[in-house]
Amino acid sequence: MSPLDAETVALQVDRAAHEMRRGRAVLLQLEAGGSALICAAETLSEAALALALGLAGDQPEAALALTAQRAAVLHIMPTGYDTILLPLAELPVAPPERAALIRDLADASRDLAAPLRGPYQRRLGAAPAGAALAIKLAKIAYLLPAALYIPLPSGAVLPPLLVAVPAAAIAAYDEAAAESLVQVSQARLPVADAEDARLYAFRAADGGPEHFALVIGQPDPAQPVLARLHSECFTGDLLGSLRCDCGEQLRGAVRTIREAGGGVLLYMAQEGRGIGLVNKLRAYQLQDQGFDTVEANLRIGYAADERWFRPAARMLELLGFSAVRLLTNNPEKVSGLTDAGVIVAERVPHKFPANSHNEAYLATKKKRSGHYL
Repeated sequence: MSPLDAETVALQVDRAAHEMRRGRAVLLQLEAGGSALICAAETLSEAALALALGLAGDQPEAALALTAQRAAVLHIMPTGYDTILLPLAELPVAPPERAALIRDLADASRDLAAPLRGPYQRRLGAAPAGAALAIKLAKIAYLLPAALYIPLPSGAVLPPLLVAVPAAAIAAYDEAAAESLVQVSQARLPVADAEDARLYAFRAADGGPEHFALVIGQPDPAQPVLARLHSECFTGDLLGSLRCDCGEQLRGAVRTIREAGGGVLLYMAQEGRGIGLVNKLRAYQLQDQGFDTVEANLRIGYAADERWFRPAARMLELLGFSAVRLLTNNPEKVSGLTDAGVIVAERVPHKFPANSHNEAYLATKKKRSGHYL
C-alpha cells in the first residue's frame, strides 16, 4: 500500500472512530454497493437510535451486532460464526428503553447491576461483512465490541454532515497503520537503570498514540538484538499496580538489557493487551466478581489477547534490526513476531516473583495462555 493510500485509510477510519466515540451514526459504504448506518452500542442514546432508524425508514434488517464471545455470555445460541446479529425489532422492550437495553447487552460490567432479560432471538447464518466491520470500528475506537448495523434502502436521504467510511478502509486499517509508522523524534535519555540510552518515537498516519523504543547501549544490527516488547500499562508501569507484573517486567527488562551490554525495549501503545485502559478497568471489575483475566476479556466480547505484532516488526525494521533474542514468557509474542517477518533467534525467560494480589493472574497466564512461568 502506498503512503498516500495509508494516509487516506487512516483519515477515513480515524474520523469515523471519533464519530462513534461521540455517539453519532457513521455511514458505512459497502464494497458490494449500498450502504449501512453503524453506531457504537456503548455510546448509543435513544435520540441517536431514533434518528438512525428514521433515516433508514425503520429498516427491518436493523440489528445489534455482537461478537460470538459476548453472545455466549448472554446465553444466545451460537450460529457458527464470529459475529451474531440480534434484530432490533425483536428486542423485548418499548422504544424509550431500547438504547439502555442495547448498552447493557454490550457491557459485561453491567451484567450483575442490571440483570438482563431474554431470551434473545438471533439471526441465523452468517452476518453481513459490514456488521463485523462495524464491531471492528468500535474496537479501533477503544469502545465495547458491539455495534448497530442498519442497512439503508437505495435512495435514502442522508444528512450532509454524516461521516462516511468505506468498508475496505476499515478492513485495511491495521496493516495500513503499521506500514505507515515512521520515526518522528529521538533524544538521549539516561534512565535509572541504563544511563546510555536513547528514546525513539514512532507515529502512524492515523495520528493515533505513538509507540516508543528505548535503545540501550550500541547494539550491533548484524547480530540478534536482545529485545523486549512491552505493552503500555498505565496501572502497572506508572501507578505501581500489584494486580499485574508489568511494572516489574518493564524495569527488569531495562536492567537485563543494560547488563547484557545493550538492546532495545519497544514500548507499544497496546494497553490491556490491545483493549484499552477503560475496557481493562471493566475487566478488573469482572475479575473482582470471580472471573479470571481470560474469562473477563471474553465476557466483554474481546479475544483473550487483541494485540498484533506488525507495528513492533516495523519499528525494529526502522531501527535496523532484523533478528532478536526476545525477552518474554509469552509464546504468542514469539509466533507473532515471526509471522511479521522478524527472526526470533532465541526466547529469553523474563520471570518475576508473584505477590498476593497477582498470583492468580500469573497462574491464569500459565494455565490459560501458555506462558512459560
